[in-house]
Amino acid sequence: MKQLMNLGRALGMVAAFLFSLVTAALAAEPLVDVAWLKANLGKPDIVIVDIQPASDFLRGHIPGAANTDFAKSGWREDRADKVPDMLPAKFDKLAAHIGSLGVDNSSHVILVAPGSSYLDMGWATRIYWTFKTLGHDNVSILNGGMAAWTKDKANPLETGAAKVAAKTFTPHPRMDMLATVDDVKAAIASKKAVLVDSRPEDQFSGINRNPKASENGTLPGAKNLPTGWFTENGGGMFRDKATIEKLYKHAGVSTAGEQINFCNTGHLASIGWFVSSELLGNKKAKLYDGSMTEWTLTKAGPVEQHVKLQ
Repeated sequence: MKQLMNLGRALGMVAAFLFSLVTAALAAEPLVDVAWLKANLGKPDIVIVDIQPASDFLRGHIPGAANTDFAKSGWREDRADKVPDMLPAKFDKLAAHIGSLGVDNSSHVILVAPGSSYLDMGWATRIYWTFKTLGHDNVSILNGGMAAWTKDKANPLETGAAKVAAKTFTPHPRMDMLATVDDVKAAIASKKAVLVDSRPEDQFSGINRNPKASENGTLPGAKNLPTGWFTENGGGMFRDKATIEKLYKHAGVSTAGEQINFCNTGHLASIGWFVSSELLGNKKAKLYDGSMTEWTLTKAGPVEQHVKLQ
């Protein structure tokens, strides 16, 4: 019996190793541009997932695209203790939705946000992070989103509802990509991981707060690196790597080593994680999904307020 158990463990380790090799082989470039998408449009493994509001999608989208609603399609859910906008606790409904978009485990997913600002590019980075957390590495974001695509009037558009055939998507969760509240507490105590606040400076300093958080301020010892810096003029086009590295240096944040990105609800922090992990290659970067909303609503620990108005 003991030999059978050891054999089972060994086979499990082999299976996990083989899966890691497959996912590594399927990993895609994090950003693709309009020229790349035009050249690859219509290939059977390419699945375009449009994140425009439904009304905008109906008026015009990249040919063959499926449409998903960042807020309503199950990418995030409110937890039982009222902490909002969290990664779903169970993935069956989300996996079914992903399959309804025409995505299976061999698909190369191209995420297309409106591209009007860094905020909606954050929809794409959050969904990108979710795909990675579900074990799907073959995912990219169209740099500049629909705004970049429609800039050239010669680029084709379709109108009306999506016409995609549903497929089966099976999650292979990698929960080590998330930083938990206990990870944050450990980082505060040990100072081994850099806490990076992705919010605007006024929220970091405590002057203003998002209504979903119950206290002003930031995590103790955190550094501020607003994600609005990472796109050109706050729009939908990510800056080049060299410029981003200068911004990290300006903020006093290392581009390597253990790092926990947070914001209010894990939206802006997904941009910070994407830039650090995917564009700069720091695979020790994680995203604190609960962020300041979980930290303050559950009274998980102290809050640092740099500017006190009362």
